[in-house]
Amino acid sequence: MTAEISVYNQSQSPTDIQICDSLALTIDKGLPDAESKIWHAHPVWFLEGNPIVGYSKQKKGIRLMFWSGDDFGEDDLNARGQKFKDASVFYQSVAEVDKNKLQRWLDKSREIQWDYKNIVKRKGRLERLN
Repeated sequence: MTAEISVYNQSQSPTDIQICDSLALTIDKGLPDAESKIWHAHPVWFLEGNPIVGYSKQKKGIRLMFWSGDDFGEDDLNARGQKFKDASVFYQSVAEVDKNKLQRWLDKSREIQWDYKNIVKRKGRLERLN
């Protein structure tokens, strides 16, 4: 986990710190070649400059979001984005984080990607990478 992501996690409530630390460690392990950083004030992991997964504090809890998650075919990723291909799940406790599911989603995030890196260049139009 990068220092800046650790600082983000430590700025959360005690319960949310546990969730965030669990997510960060599992994502780092599942996507070892990904670049991670704080992007738009939240931890995000990138593959070749394309955002893949991230999390943030929201009213409903810690939101884990996969940028291309709508195409994963996973019922648990049920908070679908309105405009793009993202899908999310919310956690209120670390016990809710199923590391087997998370690893499956991370595997799918490598296989199923939309090109968010060039979305501005394409004037909001997404193209499938993988």
